Formats: sequence, structure tokens, C-alpha cells
Amino acid sequence: MSGKKSAPGATGALRDQLDGGSAHSVTPLDGALWLIRHGFPVFPCDHPRTPRCTGLHRTCDGSRGKHPTVAFTRAWTLDERKVHETFSRGYRNPAVAVGACSGPNGVRLLVVDSDRPGAIEDVASARGEQWPATMRVLTAKGHHDYLWVPATLKLGNGLGALQGEFDGDVRAGNAYVIGPGARHASGFRYVVDDPERPPVLAPAWLLDALVTRPHFEARRTRWRDASHPAAGQASRSARGLVAFVLDSRPGQRNNRLFWAACRAAEDGREDAREALLSAAVQAGLDEREAAATIRSAYNRTGATT
Repeated sequence: MSGKKSAPGATGALRDQLDGGSAHSVTPLDGALWLIRHGFPVFPCDHPRTPRCTGLHRTCDGSRGKHPTVAFTRAWTLDERKVHETFSRGYRNPAVAVGACSGPNGVRLLVVDSDRPGAIEDVASARGEQWPATMRVLTAKGHHDYLWVPATLKLGNGLGALQGEFDGDVRAGNAYVIGPGARHASGFRYVVDDPERPPVLAPAWLLDALVTRPHFEARRTRWRDASHPAAGQASRSARGLVAFVLDSRPGQRNNRLFWAACRAAEDGREDAREALLSAAVQAGLDEREAAATIRSAYNRTGATT
């Protein structure tokens, strides 16, 4: 990617690149063309509006719109003609082949996938750092932040020391992310937050965290502790989430509580709410703050409290 900027006058949404349409009118073809014109190799994924999943896998896991329809590590393209052929016929979502993308001086692409708005900013703040302004694609749950990393640094999808601290994932190497113009199963359209903002170099603290091994021993012991009072308030299926909150360290407690409450809400674990609240208080959170976090998580996932 050359760092090329969009046409003058873009005001912070991909739709400004696309003849003044609304975010809902941005098509997969629009998104794929924008990506390759900015140096990001693309390939097609399943689209939620097709009657059946068109991904290469044998069995769909239900995450419609996210499964590659080609062998993406070698079938990606930067060719505009091919993009027109692929995305003009039928429903296909555009995706970015992360490992195939290189930037200035050979740097490689890293995408930080936040499962909720501001998740990576919260991690940075807890570490006394500031998250840089970089290329961001808004997703159904949060956002994808695009960053450059040195080519000599071999990263994958592991979170390293951010395991249990960050509500999301990272994508590097032989990985992919869904791109702007794609439609989520919920109906949400992925869109670039600011087309004029290119990826920046990943901050050193993030790279250090990603290459640092997570500390699992103490956490594994706590997760098995079914005798803890908070764990006893939940069903067996929810006890892992309770132990996850109990094992929180200062600076990560609210993030971990939010993540656990989201998982409990998604699984319909109504019995977990009081147990999570008890665990959060025992971990050191204020009861009213913890209750608000749990309520926010259940509301976000469509559950009620």
C-alpha cells in the first residue's frame, strides 16, 4: 500500500468516496474497488443474502457472510477487472488477505479487531498509553484497526499478553478480515471510518504485548475453583465466566466483566448475572459500576436485565 489518500473533500466515511451515497448504499463491489485502489488485496466471502452459505468449508457454523469462497491465501487479487467480474455477479462480501498486504518499505499488515467500540483504547489507557489514530473499518460489533508492523516480526492471531485483557482479536500472517462494503448477518454494512486516514505503524507497547507469552497458570487454577462463593451462584456452564472475572487484575476488571457478561447474555445464561456481579465486587469493582457494565452488556446483545 502506498499510503495514497482519497479524493479531496472526503469527510470521514466511505460513502463520501462513492458518489455521495449513504453507508447503506455502499455495495460489496464499491468496497472491493476502494480496497484494491488503496493497495489491499481482496477476495470474495459468503454473503448472508444467499439462500445457502457459499463458503469452501463443509459445514457452516452459522456465521454467514464471513466464510471464504476461494482459497484466500493464493486467490486474492489487486486486479480491477477481476474485482468487477467477482463482485458484480451475485452476492459476495469483500475480504482482505492480511498476509498478502505490504506497505511502505516492506512493512506488513496487522489488524486489531475490537469486539466492542473502544475496546483497544481501553487496553491502551489501562497501560498508560494512547491508541493512535489509524485506518479504521466500522463493524457490526466494534471496529477493525489497520496497522503496519515490521516484516521481520512474525505475528499470527495470538493475543500474547493481551489474552484475557482485550475484548477482541488480532489478525496477521495467513489471516483475513471482512472489508468495507460487506454486509453482516445483522444487516450492518462495514464502512471505512475515514477514507483519508492510512494505517500507521503499530505502537511498540502493542507489539511487545503480542510477542509476550500469556500467563495462564494462576488463571487455570482459579477457573477450576468451583468452591468459590461467586462460582456457586452460577450453573456449571457459567462458572468459567465467573472465574474469568475473579481472576481480573486492576486495569482490566471492567473489560473482563463486560466480555464475560456479553458471553453470558449471548448464551442466554440468566443465572449468571448475579454471580458475575458478586465476582466483580470481590475482584474490586464498585457494585453500581459493575451492575451498569453487566446491564450494558446484556442490552448490547439484545438481552434484557
